[in-house]
Amino acid sequence: MTESKKLKALFLLDPAITYLNFGSFGACPKPIFEDYQQWQLLLETEPAQFIAVNSVGYLKRSREALAEYVNCDADDLVYVNNPTYAINIIAKSLKLEAGDEILSTNLEYGALDRTWTYYCKKNNARYIQQKIELPVVSKEVLIEQFWKGYSEKTKAIFISQITSATALRLPVKEICAEAKRRGLLTIVDGAHVPGHVPLNLAELEADIYTGACHKWMMTPKGCSFLYVKKEFQGMFDPLLISWGYDSATPSDSQFLDYHQMQGTRDISAFLTVPKAIEFMKEHHWEQVAEDCRELVQNNYIRFCDLLGTVPLCPMDADFLGQMCSTRIKTREPERLQRHLFEHYRIEVPVTRIGMDFFIRFSVNGFNCQEDLDKLFVALGEILAKGVFLEV
Repeated sequence: MTESKKLKALFLLDPAITYLNFGSFGACPKPIFEDYQQWQLLLETEPAQFIAVNSVGYLKRSREALAEYVNCDADDLVYVNNPTYAINIIAKSLKLEAGDEILSTNLEYGALDRTWTYYCKKNNARYIQQKIELPVVSKEVLIEQFWKGYSEKTKAIFISQITSATALRLPVKEICAEAKRRGLLTIVDGAHVPGHVPLNLAELEADIYTGACHKWMMTPKGCSFLYVKKEFQGMFDPLLISWGYDSATPSDSQFLDYHQMQGTRDISAFLTVPKAIEFMKEHHWEQVAEDCRELVQNNYIRFCDLLGTVPLCPMDADFLGQMCSTRIKTREPERLQRHLFEHYRIEVPVTRIGMDFFIRFSVNGFNCQEDLDKLFVALGEILAKGVFLEV
């Protein structure tokens, strides 16, 4: 049995589906899902003790494991349902004044574009989506393009470490360093990063960072985190005012009290993080990730050739991880995606930025060359029929 088939046996994914969409919705291996169910069972066995007495300790142990994994202080992390929730905390509390600007790119995740647009409009501020030209030529050119959006009114930067639709690793460390030199707050969307590429928050030095554990770290859905440097934690109110405000039993951290103590909610997904880290160590996930990156790079060019386009970036680890995107010419992106699923049983996203459409495949340890060959053949047949796609 090949290594990918051994790993696939550990996942709950439907074997009839070719799953090439880990970037949108990660899948949970059986040992992690079983851990999740054990936490849920414990919650239902004695809800009052679990929620009112033991949850703070359970969360502390989970945060400590995550903090060691991403290299930061455990008290600088809080768990949230997803990165969109995290950025809403930040955008709602950030004291924007009329004329202030948030500098971002035109490659950001749509839900977060909407978040920043909403709060900027509410405060008569501006959300600057600086254009990054595709294909990307080099880090230096990308960084130069990004800073063309800067002005004396720029208050903060918001940028993805790995973009969603275009699957590009951006030079966030260099951009954060320059932003600090200019006295700007740095806010990073790292939804795709934990478990995908190495993450060291101490080295990155972003002021604010959010990452998803339910994507590449493979926890159950609804498990993400918000990291805020200590000197900025007092700036941000919780989205929900609950028992942590003016707490009768305050901890040493108002940040934790405000954002962690929310009464009745199922925190079981958050508590699986130690098991997820254990699973990755047991199965040598750094090597698995490296093999997946190699599979992506080995297939990127042939998909571009098939679709009559070019790669969106140089073919190296500076820009590519375990997923890649290529432009496609289609008038019916949604129907193309459904057609691939319904007729070929392939789960793969078709995304858009403005008027441009992209197909993105992502691979994890259970994927193999055969999976990508199925997608290649399917796209070739669709092109030959002249439906949904053109070259």
